Amino acid sequence: MNFLEKLKSRARLLKAELHALWLAHRDPRTPAAARWLILCVVVYALSPIDLIPDVIPVIGYLDDLILLPLGIALALRMIPPEVMAECRERARLEPFQFPEKWKTTAVIVVILIWALTIAGIIWSVRH
Repeated sequence: MNFLEKLKSRARLLKAELHALWLAHRDPRTPAAARWLILCVVVYALSPIDLIPDVIPVIGYLDDLILLPLGIALALRMIPPEVMAECRERARLEPFQFPEKWKTTAVIVVILIWALTIAGIIWSVRH
C-alpha cells in the first residue's frame, strides 16, 4: 500500500470515528464532560475555519494533525467501552447527519476564539 492509499484509509477511519463520537455524544450513558469534549472535537473537525489557517506553511496543518487526534483520543478514554462499541456499529450502519445549524455555530465559535486570542495578545503587549 503506497502513502496516498494509507492516507485515504486513515481519513476514512477518522471520518467513521467522528461519526461514532457524534453518536456517543447523543447517548445518555456518555458522561457530561465527555459530551462537551466530543461536541468541541466534532464541531472543530467539521468547521470550515481552523484555529490555525491551513494556508500557513507547516503550522497550518499541525492543528489538524495534532489537536484533532488528541481530542479524539481523550474523548475515547472518557466514554464507556460498551457505549463506544455500540456507537461504532451504529456509525457503520447509519449515514452521518450533522445538524445544519451547528455549522454556523462552529464558525462563530472559531471566530470568537480568534478574537479573544488576538485581544489577549494585544492586552499582554500593552501591559
